[in-house]
Amino acid sequence: MSPLNPPNLPSGAAPSGSRFRAGPVELGGPGFVVMAGPCSIESREQFLEIAQAVKGAGATMLRGGIFKMRTHSHSFQGLGEGAFEIADEVRARTGLPLISEVTDPRQIPDLGEIVDVLQVGARNMYNYELLKELGRSGLPVLVKRAFSATVEEWLAAAEYVRVAGNPQVALCERGIRTFERITRNTLDLSAVAYIKANSDLPVIVDPSHGTGVRALIKPMCLAAAAAGADGILLEVHSKPATALSDGQQALTIEDFREIMRDLKTLLPALGRELHSLPQVPARAGLKPGAKPSLLFAAGTAIPSSGKP
Repeated sequence: MSPLNPPNLPSGAAPSGSRFRAGPVELGGPGFVVMAGPCSIESREQFLEIAQAVKGAGATMLRGGIFKMRTHSHSFQGLGEGAFEIADEVRARTGLPLISEVTDPRQIPDLGEIVDVLQVGARNMYNYELLKELGRSGLPVLVKRAFSATVEEWLAAAEYVRVAGNPQVALCERGIRTFERITRNTLDLSAVAYIKANSDLPVIVDPSHGTGVRALIKPMCLAAAAAGADGILLEVHSKPATALSDGQQALTIEDFREIMRDLKTLLPALGRELHSLPQVPARAGLKPGAKPSLLFAAGTAIPSSGKP
């Protein structure tokens, strides 16, 4: 792939910056978006406690795994449909839009009722039938980079969604496999800077999977902001030692608060700012079973005019 002619731009074109909304949150806009929450939804109490804590610290999107793809078949693979009601309630009570992984095209209709952004995990980046179906869904999509994917392959995966008719696509750098063993993966921030210079797609960075080491997550969050990322995706748990998945890389709530404080100091020096939610009426009175999508606008593409 030539740097002068990236695969998703016509020859000689300059990227102008694609933007879209997930509920009240604009991805690809001037605000730095922080998505945070547990790797997996484990219980109502656990998810609500963490969601309220990350919102209080300044997160504007909530993450929570419902379906989990795991290397080992005996590992916890999420509550599945058992998490739907929990996610519905917590999303309604906090007012935070939710991002969660879709692992099978058959899950899209049900997840679309309770999730604002559907995440394509690293293992599914090459699942082209899933990508096509997400393109037809019209729902916002975040495509994670596969373990050993080149930047060209990653961009091509996102293009599958767009070609199928869905412009609401963002990328997520979550680390790639290299010979290095001191971290779980190698976080490729050079790819983030390259894509921001040569593509119009928003890019989110996941330092939790990118390092797998709790102590390295904060510096990588700050580095991601400096590299031009549009936001970060973080795993946070109230009790990492007892987490059912990825506890070793989960931030404590206090760790997360510290990162948010440091971002508030760093971003203005970069000419940027944290994304903040608009003031909206409290949603705590939402009745069980009501669709949160009735209160949040569906993901809506915003005509690009370049980033301010």
